[in-house]
Amino acid sequence: MIAIVQRVSRADVSVGGASVGAIGQGLLVLACAEPDDTDAIADKLIAKLLKLRIFSDDAGKMNRSVVDVHGGLLIVSQFTLAADVSGGNRPSFTGAAGPELGRALYERLLATARALHPVVAGGAFGADMQVSLVNDGPVTIPITLRA
Repeated sequence: MIAIVQRVSRADVSVGGASVGAIGQGLLVLACAEPDDTDAIADKLIAKLLKLRIFSDDAGKMNRSVVDVHGGLLIVSQFTLAADVSGGNRPSFTGAAGPELGRALYERLLATARALHPVVAGGAFGADMQVSLVNDGPVTIPITLRA
């Protein structure tokens, strides 16, 4: 599973001009399932996100998690994270999980996050989404988890 994690002051995802998910301070997570990913990998990603210490403490050191700061999680599916441009200028997305597995794992991410954290929002799987955010820092962290 591939994820891009951005520490945000606020973030919103909309479809057709209507907001479908929004958070204040927290983490915007762009997530891409790969063909060999499992529920266990999705669960491991959520555990990592909840413990990731990328919020500043009183001394200005990145030492607090999204849980510590009572922040939100906005999780958005983004298969383009698996893009391969090694063969030319038009990306290939064969490294992304197919739609059925991708949807199942995205729904697993949301369900697991909602079971463990009070503020969780999501996008709309497979939709043409518009994401707006204020990246705080900026802090952007790539995460890749494999079986």
